[in-house]
Amino acid sequence: MHFGFSYVGLIFLVMLMVPNLLWTKCQPEGYKDYVNRENKILLAFERIGEALVTVLVLIFRDFNLSPLSPWSLWLAGSFLLMVLYEVWWVRYFRSKRTMADFYSGILGIPVAGASLPALACLLLAVYGKNPLLFAAGVFLGIGHIGIHLGHRKEMQ
Repeated sequence: MHFGFSYVGLIFLVMLMVPNLLWTKCQPEGYKDYVNRENKILLAFERIGEALVTVLVLIFRDFNLSPLSPWSLWLAGSFLLMVLYEVWWVRYFRSKRTMADFYSGILGIPVAGASLPALACLLLAVYGKNPLLFAAGVFLGIGHIGIHLGHRKEMQ
């Protein structure tokens, strides 16, 4: 692991944050009712994971492009998941923006709005050979996916 700025990490954060900022103006009706009933342990995992991922993807240059090698497939997979995440957001914004739309899957991936970025983070960690980011991605996945699955179950 090598300290230094990661422009790949910055690109990933932009891909994560822009649709989420737009979403603050386009939340599904009744969403706030679900938030009040979230599991506090999952919420703690989510917040810790978000904070750690945000910092870690920026401070390690190991996530930046390197000469093509078999390791490049991990980065390609991570980027592909992030592109799919963007496609999921476009689909959400073009929908009626219901709770069902927000907790929908894509290509068989359940609760894609939570699953895709967590999985992309894990693949990016493998690419950068960074166990700290991998652990942060696990925290993020447990919290974010757990909360989304809980909301989806409650919705049904």
